[in-house]
Amino acid sequence: MTSFVLIPGAGGVAWYWHRAVPLIRAAGHEPIAVDLPGDDRRAGLAIYADIVIRAIAERSDLVLVAQSLAGFTAPLVCARVPVRMVVFVNAMIPKPGETAGAWWDATGAVEAREQAAALRGYATEFDVATYFLHDVPQDVLRTGPEQPRQEAETIFREPCRFERWPDVPIHVLAGRDDRFFPIEFQRRVARERLGKEVEEIPGGHLVALSNAEGLTERLLAYEKGLTR
Repeated sequence: MTSFVLIPGAGGVAWYWHRAVPLIRAAGHEPIAVDLPGDDRRAGLAIYADIVIRAIAERSDLVLVAQSLAGFTAPLVCARVPVRMVVFVNAMIPKPGETAGAWWDATGAVEAREQAAALRGYATEFDVATYFLHDVPQDVLRTGPEQPRQEAETIFREPCRFERWPDVPIHVLAGRDDRFFPIEFQRRVARERLGKEVEEIPGGHLVALSNAEGLTERLLAYEKGLTR
């Protein structure tokens, strides 16, 4: 049995994974949806990594799944516990020593987002409904928290202190309908920073909410490839 360690993005709410959790469990594996104190100004990347590692406990057969901002937590976890695979999901992919705040300019993320919006005909100015919720069903949103947990600025100032990515399979999975990190942008960043190609699935930035089935199918296929 494989343990899928599911790290959420900004806000750190484990509920983000609630649709994928029963699907992973039904396939005979263990989902570990980690909750992070995104709104705590005292908590930075090192604390996030500590929380994930405590959730892992003594487990050893691990697939680490990092959504969006969690891409900055993933390498710190990998440096401290052995994982069998890393999967990025619409993720920020850091360089060693980079801060999440510097990542935006270094990758051209905002410019890429605005260019995609102008090309595709939706608002270039960010708002949650347009960029995060445009493909999430209303009945799914009604089961979630009334107010989203806001991410404190602390996390964006702390350098991501790691030396290298682990020598394990690394997959980059992206929603082809992601408006926040457009698919063309994700392809470029994955090639430049990991030398990897992106695998696309239908869905926007919050793909675990809008297309949990498609996401879980890919995660299980990756895991199956480990056991061949």
